[in-house]
Amino acid sequence: MATCWSSGKLISNSSYLEGACHGKHNWYHVTGVFMKNWDSLDEKGVCTTERDCEDAYKVCRQLDIPFHQVSYVKEYWHEVFSNLLREYQRGRTPNPDIICNKHIKFKHFYQYATNTLGADAMATGHYARTSLEDEEVFHQRHVLPPQTLFRDRFEIRNPVRLFQGADLLKDQTFFLSQISQNALRRTIFPLASLTKDFVKKMAAGAGFEHVLKKKESMGICFIGERNFEEFILEYLEPRPGNFVCIETGKVMGEHKGWFTFTLGQRARIGGQRDAWFVVDKDITTNDLFVAPTTNHPALLRDTLRTERFHWIAEEPSAELIRTKMMECQFRFQHQMPLTPCTVTLNQDGSVWIMTAKPLRALTPGQFAVLYKGDECLGSGKIISLGPSEYTLQQGRQRLAGKPLTHSSTSQNPSHKLIAANQNPSPRLVSANQNPSHRLVPVKRNPTPRPLLPK
Repeated sequence: MATCWSSGKLISNSSYLEGACHGKHNWYHVTGVFMKNWDSLDEKGVCTTERDCEDAYKVCRQLDIPFHQVSYVKEYWHEVFSNLLREYQRGRTPNPDIICNKHIKFKHFYQYATNTLGADAMATGHYARTSLEDEEVFHQRHVLPPQTLFRDRFEIRNPVRLFQGADLLKDQTFFLSQISQNALRRTIFPLASLTKDFVKKMAAGAGFEHVLKKKESMGICFIGERNFEEFILEYLEPRPGNFVCIETGKVMGEHKGWFTFTLGQRARIGGQRDAWFVVDKDITTNDLFVAPTTNHPALLRDTLRTERFHWIAEEPSAELIRTKMMECQFRFQHQMPLTPCTVTLNQDGSVWIMTAKPLRALTPGQFAVLYKGDECLGSGKIISLGPSEYTLQQGRQRLAGKPLTHSSTSQNPSHKLIAANQNPSPRLVSANQNPSHRLVPVKRNPTPRPLLPK
């Protein structure tokens, strides 16, 4: 990349054009690359991919840098979207943005940039930073990673760490919490010390008005904003079931499939004027359990378990290995406030996380992302939850010999407190993958229709 300090080549993912502009400004030899990951039309019949590609090409032409296109439609389908469908069938709510970064941008695109185009580094427009200065990225001695179970000793002693960017409102370390050390070592985040407002001023000064007019993407990664229920029912067969009141067991209405709702979402039930919210799912009966208030105790939990946790710098941290417990901060949604928590390490690499206070709508399938100060430690997919505050209230009333507040709990799967031999905490329920917490056989999920990309 040609800089005033060293020579070499920088590849910029042109879906983040601010990064390309900033790289050019710093005297880097920049090549812009546009990734096509989805082959479809939006609801208005406009091919957004072609429009975005044209915008990227215009910027590269204005900057006088090479422009390439690469397609990962097949890889996105098999490694991101198919995973998304499987997770919905299991009753979970996946996060495709984190999975896309892990498998597409920081694996396939990274390998294309370094191996095919011969880049020394790649730059993206994520608002994040690492422990390496830009010059250090280009002075590294690049070697192929060993094909062993454990990391190279040098890598363990000198890990690259991921930190929040200067613009905390736009911080995107949450979405980068699953990327590998190899990719992170050769990634530059040009916007690390900048705010979104300043970047917009830079883009305006460079004459990129056509880019500034674009709305920020808020939909599914590389698919965009859509009517979610209509979209997901194109790929999964309807599984109609009932809305059931969690307090009384009364059937309140019907739905087209549990996968069209996530925990905490408002359930628009025909004939009901008051707002009802989804608090639990039972994929064996297709029932969605609902409660009458947005902060109902059935939505509040303080305990969760992840699958094997991905640690960005250390695997796992020395503190956690030494004491089996660690205090840090937690979030499971981008931009939600960080919450103090205690992490317990399990022998299989998974972790239990107990938050300092109950949180609303902890959701299986989402990622538990951990922080120490402004450092992002990594993440793990949530696979099971502890009992809700509502369940605990019911249990306390029973122990006290008091009549239950509500008439029936027999139909509510959340009310069965199950002891599990391998459960490290007496308050935690079984770690099976049924979010309703009942130890029952799970019916085989329907196979999605074979709508493969062309």
